[in-house]
Formats: sequence, structure tokens, C-alpha cells
Amino acid sequence: MLSIVVGGLAGLAAALLKASVHYIQHILIRGTENSDFGQYLIYFYPLLGLVLTVIITNYLIHEKLGHGITDILYAISQKSSIIKKIKTWSRAVTSAITIGFGGSAGLEAPIVVTGSAIGSNIALMMHLDYKSRTILIGSGAAGAIAGIFNSPIAGVIFSSEVILAGIGFASFIPLLIAAVAGSIVTQTILGDAILFSFELKDGFITADVPFYILLGVVSGLVSLYFTRVTYWVETRIGKVKHPIARGAVGGLLLALIIFILPPIYGEGYDTILHLLESAESEIIYQSFFDLNYNNTLLFIVFLFGIIILKPVASALTIGSGGSGGIFAPSLFLGAITGFMFAFAINHIFSSEIISLSNFTLVGMCGVMSGILHAPLTAIFLIAESTGGYTLFVPLMLVSAISYSTISYFEEYSIYTKRLIERGEYIPHDKDRQLLSTMRVKKVIEKDLHTIKPDQKLKDLIKLVRKSKRNIFPVVDDNDQLKGIIYLDGIRNIMFDEDAREEVVVSSLMNNPPESVSSTDSMELVMNKFEKCGAWNLPVIDEGKYVGFVSKSRIFNTYRKKLIKDRIE
Repeated sequence: MLSIVVGGLAGLAAALLKASVHYIQHILIRGTENSDFGQYLIYFYPLLGLVLTVIITNYLIHEKLGHGITDILYAISQKSSIIKKIKTWSRAVTSAITIGFGGSAGLEAPIVVTGSAIGSNIALMMHLDYKSRTILIGSGAAGAIAGIFNSPIAGVIFSSEVILAGIGFASFIPLLIAAVAGSIVTQTILGDAILFSFELKDGFITADVPFYILLGVVSGLVSLYFTRVTYWVETRIGKVKHPIARGAVGGLLLALIIFILPPIYGEGYDTILHLLESAESEIIYQSFFDLNYNNTLLFIVFLFGIIILKPVASALTIGSGGSGGIFAPSLFLGAITGFMFAFAINHIFSSEIISLSNFTLVGMCGVMSGILHAPLTAIFLIAESTGGYTLFVPLMLVSAISYSTISYFEEYSIYTKRLIERGEYIPHDKDRQLLSTMRVKKVIEKDLHTIKPDQKLKDLIKLVRKSKRNIFPVVDDNDQLKGIIYLDGIRNIMFDEDAREEVVVSSLMNNPPESVSSTDSMELVMNKFEKCGAWNLPVIDEGKYVGFVSKSRIFNTYRKKLIKDRIE
């Protein structure tokens, strides 16, 4: 029942976001028509949109943007699937401004964040556990993708492939229900006005298989280029520390790119449709290449320039403070790649031996598969968007080859790469994922009796009589740990009357083999246990003794979590 609510609300949010973006674009474009400088204004709209987004995020809602899917994965892995309530609307509002003003990014990631945040917060309202919260996050993502593309199957697969890797069959059902709910709500509101759809004109020809294989390799390499360039550009633009300055620099560079290559403006779905409908003249309209459309070589150079600069434009949009995702840029780049590939092949053979529209569609699938590391999502999204499975074989072939190609060079997707480098995400390893949900603060033992270093053995024996533990921390007046005394280490002198009066505690203590902090990850703590071979380690926060963690306590907590997870 909750998945229906979450999916429906995600679909509603998708419809509202799409309508808002198109309304903003309509107002801005109409403004250029009424101005003597209208043809130049459009190049600076993205700059204005980025600066406005930066002002809103940094000075009004105080939220740090970035790749939205990455934020969801981080919340699932490190925040017990708790997403801030503000994200139920903040990403939608900021992305409407960024993309409505022509930012070179997509609506899909912001609306996925919105749907996922709705799922997480509804789960919190209902006091559901971690696993149920995670499933409702996935339901929100499924409903969002299903709604914005009218592709329920793709929504389900995206959620299970990217958001909830390794989901069980029982948890799969809520995703199905949420996707259907999201799709129905969006269709009811928008009708057929979805982001992208196309009716196939040409069928699949088996003789084209060698070309599809080659396209798969090319798509994988383009995906690799997109990933590496995006990573590099975001790192560089991130070095501009002041947020408004960063937005202004990114906006100016984006304006320059759009001035040279106008199709890079906005999401790019209009350009995709022009390619599919063989309306090439519309693509180069108002560009430097407009007067030279009949020059085939120059047209190929134009398309190649888009492939080179589109990743830069998308990275500038997101990295300089804009709100958007790489879902649409991957489809756009794939369409350009597939079309240019087929266009070049046909030009070489001086006849249309392969279908431009088919290779454009399959190219979208290949590049999306590589960039997102989501081959199944790419296959079903294109299949559903074309209203059938005529191209299912080439879609599977190109998707698999593209994914394999980029995986050889980049093991992780652009969503997970930074998280994995920081040790904040553990893909496809259930044991480590479960361990990552455990917190040191929850397993600290504070029932150990402490003693001062200047006290006598007789004082220690008094503690031994009433303690149930065989470890005694030696702590000074400032709560700093000076050492540890083990019961086994004092057995031989415990009953010596002279030693009780003469031996000082500081002479009996040993240095701990290692220490941990209450903020350490459980994986780091277990690594320390493994290296030193101890069963108990002291917890030190800012130089002060807090307590102890024991390997047996951690194992017991882990076992309880494992049993609970299996039962649920």
C-alpha cells in the first residue's frame, strides 16, 4: 500500500517538474523573440540559471548539490536510508531553474532524488525499519523513472540495478506497484507529452550485426570518455571555492560552448527527435555550420564536436553548482554517437546501407549502459520508448558490448566512483554492507572499572573483587588512557601482602595494541582487530578514554542484524 502512495507521489512530482521546466523554457524563448538581442540572450540563460541555483542552494535552503543518485546511494549505505525531508522538493525546484534556463543536464536524477526522499520520509513517518525504508526509497526511484519516461519496466529495472543492487524477489513486488502507480499518474496529468518516444520506421536486419558490434565498442569508449572528462572537469571547477564565483565561471564557459554548438543547450531531447526524423538541418540551425550543411565532412566534424564538448558542458552544469543529472546527457550523447556512426558508414558506402534511426536509438542504449553501468535499464528504456521490442537483439548486443568495454577501464559507475574512493559505499557485498550499517557508538562497553596510575596494587585488587571483567583501564585525572592492566598479568602477585602495599599501578600497565574512535567505520575497526590480534580495544575520542569495544560484542550484534535481515 505504501509503495502505491510513494510511486504515485513520485509520478506527480515528475509531471509537475516536467511541466515547470517546459513552462520556464517557453517564457524565456518567447522573451528572445521580443528582443533585438534575443539570439544572444539564449546563450546567457544557462549562466543566469546556474547563478540563481547557487544563490538558492547556498543562501536560502543551505543544501549541497551534486549527483543526485550518488546522494541516494550514500544515504542507503551510510545514513540508514534516511534522506532529509528538504530533498522531497529542493532538487525539483533547483533543477527546474537550472535546466529550464538551459543547463546542459537532465531532469531524471533530481526527480529520482525527490521520489526517493518521499519514500524515505513516508517510511520514517510510519516508523519502518532500515530494510523497509530502503525498499520505499527504491519504490520512489522506480515511480519517478516510470513517470517521467512512461516506462514502468525501465523504472523497476533502474531501481533494482542502480539503487538497490542485489534486491530479493519479495522486495521486487513493491517496485512493480510503485512503477505502475507513477506511470498512471503521469499519463493522467500529461497524456502523451512524455520526455521521449519514437515509433520505429525500420526493422532489424541480421546483416547489420557486424556494424552493431562495432557500435557497441564505440559506445563503450564514448562512455569512458564521458566518465573521465566529467570527473576531471568537476574536480577542476570545484577548486573555485566561492559558490557564486564557481557558478559564474561555469556559466560563462557553458555559454561559450552553447554559442559554438547550440544543440548542447538544455536536455537535448529535441535534438534526439530531429536525428530520429532525419531533420539534420534543424540540428545545425543558428550555428556556425548552418551555411555549410551540404558539406558532409563538416557536418561529421560538427557532430564530433558535440561528442567532445557535451561531457564538458554537463560537468560544468553540475560541478559549478547546478542541479541536474547525467541520465539525459547520456541519452543525448548516445544518439549523436549512433547517428554519426551510421551517417559515416552510409557516406563511406555512398548509400544508406544501415538505418540512421535504428543506430541512433541503439547508440542511446549503448552509451547509457556504459555511463550508468546499467545495461538492463538502457535496454528496456529504449525498447519501451519505441513501443515494442523490434530492436531487442541489437539493443542487448550493443548494451552488453558497451558495458564490457567501459568495465575493462572503469570498474565503477560515475555514481559510485567517488563514494567507493572515500570508502562510503560497498557494492554487491552483503556482509560488508551489513557491517557498514553498524556504529561503534552502539557497541561501546562502559562497564570496565578504571584506576589511576599512582594507585597501589591493593586498590586494584578491590576492583577485581567487584568487577566481572578481566581488563582494567588506567586513566589519569584528565580522562586520558595511560595503559591497560590484564587480570592474567597480576595473578602471580595478587596474594603477595608486601606487593599489595608497595607495587604502583603504573608499573603493571601495558600499552594498548591499538585504539579506535567512536566515529570510525566498523570496517576500519575490524581491520584493526585483525592486524593486532586483540579481542578488546579502547575507544579514544579527542584524547579522552570513552570505553572499550570487544570483537565478541561486534560479532553478536552482527549475528542479530543478519538474523533480523533474513526474517524481514
